[in-house]
Amino acid sequence: MTRSRTAMLAALALVAGASGTAFAAQSAGSGTAAVPCTVDYQVQNDWGSGFTAAVTVTNNGAATSGWSLGWTFAGSQKVTNSWNAKVGQSGAAVTATNESYNGTLATGGSASFGFQGTYSGSNAVPATFTLNGVTCNVDGGGSTDPDPTDPPDPTDPPEQGERVNNPYDGAKVYVNPEWSAKAAAEPGGDRIADQPTGVWLDRIAAIEGVNGGMGLRDHLDEALTQKGSGELAIQLVIYNLPGRDCSALASNGELGPTEIDRYKTEYIDPIAEILGDPKYAGLRIVTTVEIDSLPNLVTNVSGRPTATPNCDVMKANGNYQKGVGYALNKLGAIGNVYNYVDAGHHGWLGWDSNFGPSAEMFKTAATTEGATVDDVHGFIVNTANYSALKEENFKITDSVNGTSVRQSKWVDWNQYTDELSYAQAMRAKLVSLGFDQNLGMLIDTSRNGWGGTARPAGPGPQTSVDAYVDGGRYDRRIHLGNWCNQSGAGLGERPQASPAAGIDAYVWMKPPGESDGASKEIPNDEGKGFDRMCDPTYEGNARNGNSPSGALADAPISGHWFSAQFQELMKNAYPPLS
Repeated sequence: MTRSRTAMLAALALVAGASGTAFAAQSAGSGTAAVPCTVDYQVQNDWGSGFTAAVTVTNNGAATSGWSLGWTFAGSQKVTNSWNAKVGQSGAAVTATNESYNGTLATGGSASFGFQGTYSGSNAVPATFTLNGVTCNVDGGGSTDPDPTDPPDPTDPPEQGERVNNPYDGAKVYVNPEWSAKAAAEPGGDRIADQPTGVWLDRIAAIEGVNGGMGLRDHLDEALTQKGSGELAIQLVIYNLPGRDCSALASNGELGPTEIDRYKTEYIDPIAEILGDPKYAGLRIVTTVEIDSLPNLVTNVSGRPTATPNCDVMKANGNYQKGVGYALNKLGAIGNVYNYVDAGHHGWLGWDSNFGPSAEMFKTAATTEGATVDDVHGFIVNTANYSALKEENFKITDSVNGTSVRQSKWVDWNQYTDELSYAQAMRAKLVSLGFDQNLGMLIDTSRNGWGGTARPAGPGPQTSVDAYVDGGRYDRRIHLGNWCNQSGAGLGERPQASPAAGIDAYVWMKPPGESDGASKEIPNDEGKGFDRMCDPTYEGNARNGNSPSGALADAPISGHWFSAQFQELMKNAYPPLS
């Protein structure tokens, strides 16, 4: 469907007056020439004296290897910082030029960037843009009313539905019948078999169902049944990036480092097509997008003692950012999908050298391949990990005999001691970078309870800072870097909505009882390798301070049922199971 220039500009003026979102003219009406370029300028956040904006420019002319987008503010707006473009300003005139990595614009190609600014008075949306000196959105005029001879195209997608602020509020959450049956078959498992867990789409075949199991449509159909006349959220884990999990062999995937096109066309596109089926429009579909990917590009690359060659490859080819951006763009276009991007955990990203750069990396991915920050509903932390929700026996500000808790061997100069404080801090950082001020966080509590007889009842002795921390900490891992099938772990807080400020929900995204990786090499057709961090005899590496792995013995490959672990999780649950 097309509209005349003046009709679209009239709509633009109305939106500008509300300091909202402006979509500039897309193409010419019947009998007019196509515009040389189009601009989508969106005011994302506006707090009265400042704002953030996202801009996407699409080149409809000849391909170019560099671009410069210009516009003139109608008011007092001043750009203070920017991302994914170099933005300069002289008076009211603004020029945004490409970075080295996004300069190429093919015919029909787009580039996206964002900026933050200040203003007083009104914050009108610019009326005119130029790309490399050529005026965009000019098509020869037309009526100020929609063209009555240009009816809506029946193939146009429906308008995006209005999302709720928190998809978990007032909603049941989907219970995966396959996981539920395995849990119920375990002695004592019926106590938790009705809990909601994530559905992992960890390979292309999972979309249709593996070995006769449920596929994506099967789960969505079952979700409709469970929904009844109320609201229901279903949790999906999008997990199949090319060169997946470059630092942990146990969770490697089926796609090679360069197979970004297969990821798009054989994995994300089919998922988006299914989720976009109007049949499922009444579901709240929560996606956890690509766990353990983006943080690796900060912590496990050259220049760090934790570097791996595979992570260097993925940083160089950019396919993690491209894949995440593509997934966010495609899935975010579906009105009832809520994208939550994985943001690691405090024991990975809580240090100053990791925290800020990781947030910036999340922003880069969220503005790549046509995605914008509006495609991100929130972030999830501690996915499939074990970090304690709240350490109540010591605080980051405590000291013992003049020595800060941060200097203890366990905390090791981290800024955070637990997942709740980390999640709330990461949320604040992401909002400051331009993500929505209503951004919601999820915390995976499926295996971070650390109850049982080993759970401390109070602080440790103040004989030394290490004795104080080690004696009081709930998280009983040998080292914060240990991640595979941890001995002594227990079920954590049960899934619940809106449990704390800025937190949309505690979730069990990792289904309890599903292995993190095999404790010895097991041949398989799932692309999953053997990682020594899953070997209970392993004495460690730089990523876990050269400490023993703490892994359980006799574990199957990742994602397969691990009965011994399930029993241990129930035994050590906190709050305890009744």
